[in-house]
Amino acid sequence: MKEFKKPYVIAEIGCNHKGEMEIAKELIKIAKIFGNADAVKFQKRNNKELLTEEQYNAPHPNFSNSYGETYGAHREFLEFDVEQHSELKAYCDEIGITYSTSVWDTTSAKEIASLNPDFIKIPSACNNNFEMLGWLSDNYSGEIHISTGMTTKDETDTLVEFFTKKGRNKDLVLYNCTSGYPVPFEDVCLLDINILKEKYEHKVKHIGFSGHHLGIAVDIAAYTLGANIIERHYTLDRTWKGTDHAASLEPMGLRKLTRDLNAVYQALTFKSSDILPIEQIQRDKLKNKKV
Repeated sequence: MKEFKKPYVIAEIGCNHKGEMEIAKELIKIAKIFGNADAVKFQKRNNKELLTEEQYNAPHPNFSNSYGETYGAHREFLEFDVEQHSELKAYCDEIGITYSTSVWDTTSAKEIASLNPDFIKIPSACNNNFEMLGWLSDNYSGEIHISTGMTTKDETDTLVEFFTKKGRNKDLVLYNCTSGYPVPFEDVCLLDINILKEKYEHKVKHIGFSGHHLGIAVDIAAYTLGANIIERHYTLDRTWKGTDHAASLEPMGLRKLTRDLNAVYQALTFKSSDILPIEQIQRDKLKNKKV
């Protein structure tokens, strides 16, 4: 008999705080108190390590979303340093929600690992950075979550083999993901969750789903397919300037997501008896007795 794991919802704030600590804390508070999320997640980059000098000094590809004259200045404006991340983690601990961060490079991985969060996320763009993955495997004891957007099946095999050889595969969470902002429904490809489950369910800790689509129906379907960890971008206002806001849930959307996932979790059972107690009342009153 298949038993469904309780859904775990990660509200990805990412850089939707617009570089402002007060907005970041407001997003955390609302995710916890109103959205009922289990965790929030930010992002950490060392931009000069991650970008070439040419990329750093180039204009932002969509200037209307830029917070600086160059792409590097834009990224630096949105970046919290490790002390600020420590402050955010302390605030999460204070109000009772799990803190985490996606790391994009080895320096950022070391900085965030020093805060000892429950889990660290590796974005799809960086899941082939084996220097960073190796350092985390050897030096960080928490869960390592990895998205598989823009990643071939062979590359995913290599990832799982890497963590298995390191003895860390049971700390690994693999996410089905399509890298796009936002992603049209026909490109979500939910049935790939079945592939991840078939190949890796008994090798890794969990299978997750990281969505960049609109609405919440797809997330419910992902959960019923077996992805018990659901990650969604989250913002206070989808019209704010920035790349990720349009593909994010606002607070009411996050609240509805957690509500519906928990409702489905409770509903995904078999009948404990042919006639349930709630049905017996109706059976006694309504069932045809002229048999």
